[in-house]
Amino acid sequence: MKYQKSIDALFDAVGGQDNIKNFEHCATRLRVILKDDSKLDKEKAEAIPESRGYFFNTGQHQFIFGTGKVNAVYAELQEVMGETEDSDSKGFKDDVYKNLNPAQRVVRVLADILVPLIPALVTTGLLMGVRGLLIELGVNMDESTLTLFQMLTDTAFAFLPVLIAYSATKKFGGNPILGIVVGLMMVSPQLPNAWAVAGGDADPLVIFGLNIVGYQGSIFPAILVGWMVSNLEKWFRKFVPQIMDLIVTPFLTITITLAVMLFALGPVLQVTESTVINSLVYLLEAPLGIGYIVFGAVQQVIVITGLHHSIGIVEIGLLNSTGENVIQTLTTVSMAGQFGAAIGAAFLFKDKIKKSNAISSAVPTLFGITEPLLFGVNLRAMRVFGSGMAAGAIGGFVVYLLNLTSTGMGITFIPGLLLYTGDFTAMLQYIGVILVAFAIGFSLVRIQGSAIRESFK
Repeated sequence: MKYQKSIDALFDAVGGQDNIKNFEHCATRLRVILKDDSKLDKEKAEAIPESRGYFFNTGQHQFIFGTGKVNAVYAELQEVMGETEDSDSKGFKDDVYKNLNPAQRVVRVLADILVPLIPALVTTGLLMGVRGLLIELGVNMDESTLTLFQMLTDTAFAFLPVLIAYSATKKFGGNPILGIVVGLMMVSPQLPNAWAVAGGDADPLVIFGLNIVGYQGSIFPAILVGWMVSNLEKWFRKFVPQIMDLIVTPFLTITITLAVMLFALGPVLQVTESTVINSLVYLLEAPLGIGYIVFGAVQQVIVITGLHHSIGIVEIGLLNSTGENVIQTLTTVSMAGQFGAAIGAAFLFKDKIKKSNAISSAVPTLFGITEPLLFGVNLRAMRVFGSGMAAGAIGGFVVYLLNLTSTGMGITFIPGLLLYTGDFTAMLQYIGVILVAFAIGFSLVRIQGSAIRESFK
């Protein structure tokens, strides 16, 4: 096998093949859960061939192999290991959840629900970019063509509660079709459109003295729908006779969930969600670009903690309410700062192998994946990581000065260019802020050359 040496070294580092309870992988990392964590040898874990770094988080020993390579390593490890006691995706997730505190579990649940939606939202953002590019190029569109584009760019967000309710119901173990039905009812054309009501173009329905509107763009109410559908369905099945289950269980599940959402929890959650998102936007828009500076500095710190997936909720909220997403831009400059710092550190190495490993760890950042860079290079010397944070902060301030935002989410750095195709000036500014953050990160590391070189010894 191609990665036999890596797998043998992995077994040696974790205390033997028999000490592995479960394993899985993400885009860049091989994640391993051990029966006895005390048997792991950290020095050996950090020296596994082909691995660009090791760290331990939420009960998982994570080995960074990089995009593509991790799939091959995982496949070979799976072949060697055969069936572990919980060797399936659900078993691995169950093991992970056991090691999380309540706050981490909430973030993980949100990530499991929202991450599957990102491809659809990315596509929507790209279509917005295509429309903007065609207009920028002077292409004349008649009303029918613009209507077609509106269908392409607005549908995912108009029916967002349907997508979220489906994903949440599936996550919580219910029948996703029931989640879809309730989600569709939440955005039914018979209900006044939430955006139209907010804009004064429509009036809410008044039932039992309550103002009822649609849930276009809502996130948390749709998540609650998934949870309610799943749990009500399971509860009714405990006592509804099997011969009546096909009719009674879905009827009660759908009607009770919808009634609670329309007349009780739904309106409260809508207000709460709006308050939370507006508060976060307010922090970002603090005077003198302070929010931009702080976010540009700490976004990659959030990645280290694994909490970055939860930021998607804010991004979705921004796109729903304004059609723009500054977090994508700030995330990119934060990455660019760390990228510049890593490349600066790589050129401090006299050893050609170390230099090559550092550069290869940094390259995935160009496509929006920073874990190899963070754990393989920058976090090994806090001066390097700190330089990247400073560069991200300055890049964030430049974003503030330019008032630069994107039209979508889910892609950053080079792929993120596609979100700016509708405005050539904005695209040049996007490239500019990346170069600024990169240059500052690179320069700060080079200035501290001798001290950083000592840190790597």
